[in-house]
Amino acid sequence: MSVRIVITSGKGGVGKTTTTASIGVGMAMRGYKVAVMDIDTGLRNLDLLLGLENRIMYDLVDVVNGRAPYKKALVRHRKFESLFLLPTSQVKNKDAIKPEQVDELCKEMDKEFDYILLDSPAGIEEGFKTAIKPAQRAIIVTTPEITAVRDADKVIGELGREDIKDIKLIVTRLRPKMIEDGDMFDMRDINDLLEIPCIGQIPEDEAVIKATNRGEPVITMEDSMAGKAYKNVVGRIFGEEIPFYKPPKESFFTKLKKLFGLI
Repeated sequence: MSVRIVITSGKGGVGKTTTTASIGVGMAMRGYKVAVMDIDTGLRNLDLLLGLENRIMYDLVDVVNGRAPYKKALVRHRKFESLFLLPTSQVKNKDAIKPEQVDELCKEMDKEFDYILLDSPAGIEEGFKTAIKPAQRAIIVTTPEITAVRDADKVIGELGREDIKDIKLIVTRLRPKMIEDGDMFDMRDINDLLEIPCIGQIPEDEAVIKATNRGEPVITMEDSMAGKAYKNVVGRIFGEEIPFYKPPKESFFTKLKKLFGLI
């Protein structure tokens, strides 16, 4: 039986699909058989982040409407052979897929995969309800901004109403300097507001943009701080005790040198 995890957010543009792609690749790198399912019908992007956009023949709408079996719609990753994408339609509306249809499909896929990751649309509308219906666990992605955190809190409430108890948090686009200056929420603020376990603190990193444009999940980039942070996320999903990275603080003398323009 597979473990089904929905990756969701209250606000768009926080890195939810980047997170889905990186976790899927990270699990496949450890030898697990993983299906990543794009539920963001009409706005699909998971195929781009995995570099699989040119290999799609059928999509989720075709599958739930009986035009193709799910095995024909699955796209195997070129590099990670135990990772499969089930894309959704680029042209249909979100109401083209019903929650019960995705739930039944996941039950059909259960025996074949170790993990099924569901990439949810942002917000709490119809697409969100479709994505969470089959889920046993949830990962909420937010940035350290008041609007994103407030929206994440609303999503937590909706997940609780659907009786999803295992909810974890990933915070993206952290900027240590802004946190130090008091211009950005720090993790204590976010933890106090949301009160769910955090499994990922992803720093702001230009490598994320480079990886997206290359169709290469950032977790595969060895020199990327964000990539290393996502590898730690995967480890924590599997129960490993991995401390969070804390950037070194500047010494008093370094600050003095900067103040006087010496460095």
